[in-house]
This record gives sequence, structure tokens and C-alpha cells, in this order.
Amino acid sequence: MQLTENIRQKILIFQRTEITEHHIYSKLAKKISTPGNAKILQQIADDELRHYHGWKKYSGQEVKPDQFKIWFYYLVSLVFGFTFGVKLMEMGEEKAQVNYEAVAAIIPEAKQYHDEEDQHEHQLLEMLDEERLRYAGSVVLGLNDALVELTGALAGLTLALQNGKLIALSGLITGIAASLSMAASEYLSTRSEKTDKHPVRAAIYTGIAYIFTVSLLVLPYLVSPETYLLDLVIALTTGVIIIAVFNYYISVAKGESFRERFTEMAVLSLSVAAFSFGIGYLIRLWLGIEV
Repeated sequence: MQLTENIRQKILIFQRTEITEHHIYSKLAKKISTPGNAKILQQIADDELRHYHGWKKYSGQEVKPDQFKIWFYYLVSLVFGFTFGVKLMEMGEEKAQVNYEAVAAIIPEAKQYHDEEDQHEHQLLEMLDEERLRYAGSVVLGLNDALVELTGALAGLTLALQNGKLIALSGLITGIAASLSMAASEYLSTRSEKTDKHPVRAAIYTGIAYIFTVSLLVLPYLVSPETYLLDLVIALTTGVIIIAVFNYYISVAKGESFRERFTEMAVLSLSVAAFSFGIGYLIRLWLGIEV
């Protein structure tokens, strides 16, 4: 079959993508301890290798995998979970699938490969059985509560106290006490709901997420207590960054809308902070306290 140079270059790109993803799926299949998930990943890896050899019939050329992508997605999967790593890779693959249509009229296997890639995505959606995703709700509870309460508390304390060390002290005491309270509440809630989540683990995830968020928000006041207004700006910016990072993770791993989740959490946290900021100022004037 005579192929134009443009089509041939597309085929070589397909080959590189298929052989690269074959190695990624194979490495993940060997690393995952859950037999069912490992089997599905290995099946997908075998399909990717078959696709590679299918394209090779038309290009007549061997193509080496992208080693950077192999290790990048493998390490991302180890750190953030295989579901996040694979979904992130599949997002890039969706963009590449558009090019299949350009060669489908010339190469009959193109549509078959495209359909199988879609099947891979559906299979992966059924594999969302990681502990870190099962307890994502507990993490959301800890993060969201800490962001809303602490950004509000720090804003109010900043105007009321006007002293970085006192603000940090009050914020840490409030945050640690609240984290223990939230962890206990999550334990009781999970235990009463009779879900597949373990109550103690759910409480730990909530508590750790809360304390982690509190530590990052209070940190500017500990580093530079003299510039308390700037510390508040840094704390609020840190809160928005935490919201963005976590919601991006959830949006990729669970296929949910990033914009909606991010906007909702960011607006809620910043609105409470602004309200508390004003309340702190009014209370200070009402009581006539000058620190």
C-alpha cells in the first residue's frame, strides 16, 4: 500500500504511543497488588503491543518507546495512585485519537484500534478501587473544613490581634483542636453509615488532611510575624493553591469537572475569609482593643 508521507508520519506517532503505553501498563500491572486490576492492566498492555505491531505492518519500521513518558507516568502512578496516573495518560491519548480519523479511510484497522482505545477507558473506569480514592470524601471533608474555618479564623484574628505570633498561636490551637474534633466526627459518621470504609482510617485521613492544611496556612505567620497583613494574603493564596491542586487530582482520577469543584470551594473559602475579616475589624472597634 502506497502511503503519503503525512499518513506515514502519523502512523509512526501511533506506533510510538502504543509501544510506550504498552511498557507503562506492563510496569503498573507488575506493581499493583490487586489481582483483578493487575490482570486488566496487563490485558490492556497486550492490546497496546498488538496495535503497535498492527501499525508496524504499514510503516515497515521499528519505533522505540518514549522512555521519559514511561518513567514519568510510572512515578506519577506510584506517588498519586495508578488510577490518577493512568487517567492522566488517557487524557493525552484522547487528543491523539482524533488523528485516527485521518487514516481510517486508508487503513481499515484504524477504526478497530480507536474502538479498542475507548474500551480501555471504560475498563479503567471500573478499576477505581484504590484506598486513597475510596477515602477521597474523608480528605475532602478535612481539606474543605480546614480551608473554610482557618481562612476565616486567620482573617478575623489578623484584624483583631495585629500580631503575627499571637495569630499563629491562636490559629494552631484552633486548627489542632478542630482537626481532632473533625476526625472524631468522621469516625462516628463512617461507623454509623456502615460503608466499605474503615472508620479509623476515615478519621485518620480527615485529621491528617486538616492538620496539613492548617500547617500550610499558619506557616507565613511563623516565618514572618511582623508582616501580618502580607501573611494573610499569602495564607489565602496558599488556600486557593491547595484547592486547585486537590481538585485537579480528583477531577482527573474520578472524571469530574475541575472548574465547578474549584470554583465552589474557592468562592466559599474566600467569602468566609472576607466576612470574618470584617467581623474581626468591627469587634476590635466595638471593644476598643488595641494590641
